Amino acid sequence: MLPFLTLILVCQLAGELVVGALALPIPGPVVGMLLLFVILMIRGDVPAQLEQTASGLLRSMSLLFVPAGTGVILHFQLLGEALLPVGVALIISTLATIVVTALLMHWLGKKTSDG
Repeated sequence: MLPFLTLILVCQLAGELVVGALALPIPGPVVGMLLLFVILMIRGDVPAQLEQTASGLLRSMSLLFVPAGTGVILHFQLLGEALLPVGVALIISTLATIVVTALLMHWLGKKTSDG
């Protein structure tokens, strides 16, 4: 379990380093996740222990939202002042996510039925 947790954290660190070095406008963990994805694609499968480690992290994910929730409460007044832009951004991003997911599912459904 520890080697695979180390792999996940090393991929995240590599993503942070790439984003910092290239000044990319995306979060480092996203680049790290893409790096891990590429490693797994090259490998051809997901090791059982990596799946077990990732599942353990996912089960504990709710704990990771505590600092974010605390930050929201701390800056509640700022959030209230920017309620309209934040609300509009949330609605637009949610609708965009639904549309992209629907289009992707439609496209993948056609690919599956063709093959």
